[in-house]
Amino acid sequence: MSNRWRLILSFAAVYLIWGSTYLAIRFAIETIPPLLMAGSRFLIVGALLYAAMRGRGAARPTGPQWAGAALVGGLLFMGGNGGVTWAEQRVPSSLAALLIALMPLWMVALTWLMEGPRPTWRTTLGLALGLLGVALLIGPSELLHGERPDLLGVAVLLSSGFLWALGSLFSRRVAKPASLLMAVAMQNIAGGTLLLLAGTVGGEWPRLNLAAMSSLSLFAFLYLIIFGSIVAFSAYTFLLQNTTPANAATYAYVNPVIALLLGWLLGNEPMTMRVIVAAAVIISAVVLITTRRTAVPKPVPALTTQPCESG
Repeated sequence: MSNRWRLILSFAAVYLIWGSTYLAIRFAIETIPPLLMAGSRFLIVGALLYAAMRGRGAARPTGPQWAGAALVGGLLFMGGNGGVTWAEQRVPSSLAALLIALMPLWMVALTWLMEGPRPTWRTTLGLALGLLGVALLIGPSELLHGERPDLLGVAVLLSSGFLWALGSLFSRRVAKPASLLMAVAMQNIAGGTLLLLAGTVGGEWPRLNLAAMSSLSLFAFLYLIIFGSIVAFSAYTFLLQNTTPANAATYAYVNPVIALLLGWLLGNEPMTMRVIVAAAVIISAVVLITTRRTAVPKPVPALTTQPCESG
């Protein structure tokens, strides 16, 4: 296969698969408790990747490296993706994708506070537009027609984007192995383990009924593992190595559009004027942020959707 076709297929995978993971999460948690589902997903992916890297000769991780993986994996996978998964019990997948698309804005704000420099006017405008988009989503029901979403779900999603951005910044500071893929495997294992513990504390095990799991939920769970984590992450890694970071980062504003369309077409989620206008405003904000000349330092890629699928 020519490199051109590999690029085309890799972009298609990152755009379509990562855009579809939000709806896949919603289908998966219809009959599987959310934190147990997410924890199992990441623990399986992490264990497979860890075994593969060890089989290829990667060194055994040290104690400080596992501590760093626990911190970053906890922020990225338990706080970030776990929050998204839990919130989709209360908020449509399309709106979850829109709110998580604001993650670059959190990155800008945190980078400014923790590392500098001061945001440019373009970045400041992007931040303002992002806040306006959120205001349109959660404003009074009379605003632009259409009911406003569940406020607790919105708050959890905004917190998830913040924690994902924070974990991305910490990932550059903690001790980690030389192999990027080994670091990602460790973060998945740590995050998956913490999610299973959270599900245990939250009383999800009594709700786990294998006989009651629907075929759709099981298919969505396998889809998230195979395509959402392994295939799309491999495609994203290929893009980072074979195209510019700006081109690779275009997933940040394509994924929400894909999620909106799939939620409407396959999930019977509402496509109101409120959602359309808010989507246009939020995506415009993300474009302003991700296409500026002085880019936010890239986080260590993780085996998730979303930015904080981040899905």
